[in-house]
Amino acid sequence: MLVSFAIVAYNEERSLPQLLHDLENQDYPHNKIEVLLIDSMSKDSTKSIMEQFSETHSDFFRVVVLENPEKTLPFGCNVALKNYSGDAIVRIDAHATIPNDFISKNVKILQSGEKVSGGKRPNIIDEQTPWKNMLLAAEQSMFGSSIAAYRNADKPRYVSSIFHGMYSREVYDTVGFYDTRLARTEDNDMSERISKAGYKLHYDPEIVSYQHTRSTLKGMLRQKYLNGFWIGRTMGINPHCFSVYHFVPFVFVLGILLTSILAVCGHPMLAVLIWSAYVLLILACTVTELIKSDFSIAKLLLPFVFLLLHVSYGVGTLVGLIDMPFWVKKVKKA
Repeated sequence: MLVSFAIVAYNEERSLPQLLHDLENQDYPHNKIEVLLIDSMSKDSTKSIMEQFSETHSDFFRVVVLENPEKTLPFGCNVALKNYSGDAIVRIDAHATIPNDFISKNVKILQSGEKVSGGKRPNIIDEQTPWKNMLLAAEQSMFGSSIAAYRNADKPRYVSSIFHGMYSREVYDTVGFYDTRLARTEDNDMSERISKAGYKLHYDPEIVSYQHTRSTLKGMLRQKYLNGFWIGRTMGINPHCFSVYHFVPFVFVLGILLTSILAVCGHPMLAVLIWSAYVLLILACTVTELIKSDFSIAKLLLPFVFLLLHVSYGVGTLVGLIDMPFWVKKVKKA
């Protein structure tokens, strides 16, 4: 099976070399791997790194450097889909890390008859410091992140969405290209469309790819806000591509606003109940994280970080929902 391996990158000079090194170490035959390196008009040395890799790795079936002039990820994904030659394709985030059996394990699943395969996505950090370990604990926690199956499931199963999935050519030939209106939720939309077309997304916990956690609290909060914001916007395009858990932070923020208004009006009981329940949950999750990992003073900040993550995500969704009708009207005219 000829596998196309695509990387869409923008200003990833720090993380891209590691991923390319991981690609070099794949145990799948290199002459059966096509490499598509797509630069989204980077301002650093990302494209130069790609070109150097292309010039020095003739052992692969093909290595080609392409441009994504529109810069956003769904446009970059479509550049890959318009240029790949493989029987299957997998796109890996530039700030990810993969073990040397990543491609071969996915191929094994597809050769068994599945059309889509993927696996776990643990988070990792670039250096071991108390602060970054605390951010990692927040990101890995089900309370701080999500209950998506690609994060937690320990048995093979079919799922509604998958991370770093490998897709047989038949799937994209049937479903088509990514919706370029969706800057951050293109994968949710595509997974829903694939499922709607009758294909199943096969999850296997033996397949692993690692995602680098944001190294700063500011970066993590921005990520959560934009994720929530695009969920709100995408509700005007494809509301069926999300699960209930995507809206838990939004409901939390809405609950804070409504009960605070009631408290100001002289009815504080609901606010007391909501905050009491939330504080108990957040403390329980913090204690759980402290028990299952090495203790550090920084991890005592987890309750505050959890709160900030939830508020950022929830406010993002709220703002996205408010903006959604205006944005939908604009993109439909374009």
